[in-house]
Amino acid sequence: MQVKKIFDPEKITILQFTLQKGNIDAPENFSIDKVAGHHTKNDLQLGFNVEQKLIRADYQVEIKTESEGQNKKEAKGQFHFVYLIKVDNLEELAPLNKNQAAVELHSTLANAVASISYSTSRGILLTRLQGTALQKFILPVIDPMSLLKAEEKPKGGK
Repeated sequence: MQVKKIFDPEKITILQFTLQKGNIDAPENFSIDKVAGHHTKNDLQLGFNVEQKLIRADYQVEIKTESEGQNKKEAKGQFHFVYLIKVDNLEELAPLNKNQAAVELHSTLANAVASISYSTSRGILLTRLQGTALQKFILPVIDPMSLLKAEEKPKGGK
């Protein structure tokens, strides 16, 4: 007997992307050459409309330079990206739980949505940060599942 494969990446389509916020604060007399590294804070929130087969992925990142005291103040950036993603078989991969209050998200789909959101944001940031105090920053490679906190259940409705 053959096991039915329910996750198929070709059933995923990015319908829409918006940059909700893109802000860089660079202090006067900031020297990019004195930046030793960067600190990042990531947040990914998912919302679901199972009837319409849609996932909304809200990805936010804060970036701060680390100059080890070489710059008087650090440069900072805040970005908020929103992706609208269609999954043709979302009802199979994110069925509503018994009380219809949340979805039970298939781990492979969760990984795919986190990967798509994070990696696409990396590419956008590479271009947006050129010529700024954060131009040396590249969003690091991480485990995309670390963006989805285990204690938080994805929220959604019909």
